[in-house]
Amino acid sequence: MPAARPPEFRRRAVELARLGEKPVAAIAKDLGISESCLRNWMAKDDVDAGRTEGLSSPERAELIRLRRENRVQAMEIEILKRASAYFARENVLPKGSDPK
Repeated sequence: MPAARPPEFRRRAVELARLGEKPVAAIAKDLGISESCLRNWMAKDDVDAGRTEGLSSPERAELIRLRRENRVQAMEIEILKRASAYFARENVLPKGSDPK
């Protein structure tokens, strides 16, 4: 897998491609990246700038974070359900508590 390029490099590559002085394939070759990579960066820039529909980078990052939190909470709920079922089945009272 090729090394990730810094955001400034990506931004400048997209700007060069948008100028239209050279074909996208030529610009990509000059920069040492694939044409599809440059086109993906351009599509992502279109979404981030609001020119096309889709999730922007901040929205995508938030969605990933929320999905991760949801998975953790679902696991916690499952653990609590199992613990609750165990204690209900065994009818165990916490130690040190008298029902008097």
